[in-house]
Parts: sequence; structure tokens; C-alpha cells
Amino acid sequence: MSVKSLFAGAVGVAVLVMPVIASSASAETSSAAAAKTVCVSTSGAPQFRQYIIAGLGKWNESVRNVQLKECAGATLRYVEGSYGQQGSHAVTNGHGQGTIYIDYQQMAKYDKVRITAHETGHALGLKDHYQGPCSELMSGGGAGTSCHNASPNAQERQSIERMWANGYTAPETWSIQQ
Repeated sequence: MSVKSLFAGAVGVAVLVMPVIASSASAETSSAAAAKTVCVSTSGAPQFRQYIIAGLGKWNESVRNVQLKECAGATLRYVEGSYGQQGSHAVTNGHGQGTIYIDYQQMAKYDKVRITAHETGHALGLKDHYQGPCSELMSGGGAGTSCHNASPNAQERQSIERMWANGYTAPETWSIQQ
């Protein structure tokens, strides 16, 4: 086999493979482009901003279909204060909109990033599961003060990916019309 034939064959293979590689890269780009961005404001919780940002980071590194960041036109706001028995909580529609209340007393007692990531989970559509182990982010304070896991587990990640697959798909409601 001549060098010329070998070179021509290599170029031919490269020409055939390049569209596949380009197609694969394009699919990754379009998948990433399909991610919904939820804009957040931390201006109401300046004392805890670093923990909120870290909690958002836990979600951003765990899921692809939704990303959270500080930007203009925030639909999700964080505020700090003393909320008594209610403690830290989220008032949200579960679609990336609402207000997350960060409680001073809970932040002094529990893992700060876990609290912010947990409450953000509500804003993304997850419910509490207080009976769950520390490995479940949505077990919240039920896992105790020694729990420092601030990352969603596989089931929580899958739920968010499913819910946010096309932006956020509202829960299906069925009715029978007569």
C-alpha cells in the first residue's frame, strides 16, 4: 500500500467521522441550550448570600434541564429574618417562582448550604420528606443537625430533570367532560 493511498484513506475516514463528531457536539449544545434559567435575587438575604450561591451551585452541578443564577428580572427571591416556628421555608409555586425565607435561628443550628439547597428544591418542585435519611436533601431538618449533605440524591435529581425536561411542565390534570 502506498503512502498516497494510506493518506487518502485516512482523509476519507476523517471526512466520514467529522460530521458524527460535529453532530454529537451540536446535540450537547442544543441540550444545554434547552435548559431553563431561573433568575434569583439574594438582595433580601445579604448575610447568607454565599450560602445561597453555594446551594444554587449544588443544583446547577447536579441537573441539566434547569439552571439557577442571579440575574435581572428575578422570579425567585431569598430573604432573611426570624420566622419562629415556621423556620426557613419556601412560598413557591414549584415552578421557579416565589420567595424563600431563610431563618436566622435555623442557620445558626443546621448546615447553611443544606438549608438553602433544600429550600431551593421546593422552588424547583420537590416536596419535604422529613422521614428520609441525610442522603436525601429533601429530608431537611428531619435528618438532624449533624447532617451536612447539601446535594440532591439520584431520585431527587431525576425528579427535577423529568419535571423540567421542557422548561417546567405543569402537573397533568385529567377531567371527564360529559
